[in-house]
Amino acid sequence: MSNAQNPIPVVLVTGAGRGLGRGVALQLAAEGCSVAINYAGNRAAAEETVALCKQTAVSPAQAFFPIQADISSKADRARLVADTLAHFGRLDALVNNAGIAPKGRADITEASEESFEELIRTNLQGPYFLTQAVVNHWLSGKHTPALSTGFKIIYVTSISADTASVNRGDYCISKAGLAMAAQLWAARLAADNIQVVELRPGIMATDMTAGVKGKYDELLQSGLVPQKRWGTGEDVGRAVRAIIAGDLPFSTGAVIPIDGGFHLRRL
Repeated sequence: MSNAQNPIPVVLVTGAGRGLGRGVALQLAAEGCSVAINYAGNRAAAEETVALCKQTAVSPAQAFFPIQADISSKADRARLVADTLAHFGRLDALVNNAGIAPKGRADITEASEESFEELIRTNLQGPYFLTQAVVNHWLSGKHTPALSTGFKIIYVTSISADTASVNRGDYCISKAGLAMAAQLWAARLAADNIQVVELRPGIMATDMTAGVKGKYDELLQSGLVPQKRWGTGEDVGRAVRAIIAGDLPFSTGAVIPIDGGFHLRRL
């Protein structure tokens, strides 16, 4: 149970209404955390995540609350942090999970600047400056971390950070930039006992990949991924849970593949 000496940790998870973010939220609920469930537009999905988290929670003192905000918007990011602090009274970790795919795949000889700008705003600029807002709150010293190993920032990137797909270059560049953002924040915050870790998912079963399921089912079985299966929100969530639980306390700046061995160089 929470008390003044041992408050329940609060984790803000962006894009937690569905997909990987929901998997993260559920694992955090099982770990005993309270979760601010950010969503961009699908309130019903966020409410479903709230209900599932309540079923998974290990203490009645845990709380789960949906907060609408588009992380590509500066005003929305500020409101997201303010609303999280207003509702929970604290914030102990940020999981930068929210991201979008291009509305249409196009060869880089034909791709539009509009799509590029949209993906950079959401996938890179959004989490980069959301991190800044959260970190500046922590550095102000207004509260001490509920987590025994300090405040934490987790970036959920993608194998597209270092795997080229010429029909979605905007997505790849946004994720490559996000990977560098994780390195920058890890270097800046290590001395302040704020851990930053990058999780790099591979081919994951989400709404984003539903349209290419048949194609990747065949590729998975042919060995594109050594473990020959889709990744899931639970896979990402379990990695987040381990970091939040303090199981990797000496690993700031680490890049952890969640890809079934896709990253392995094989002959």
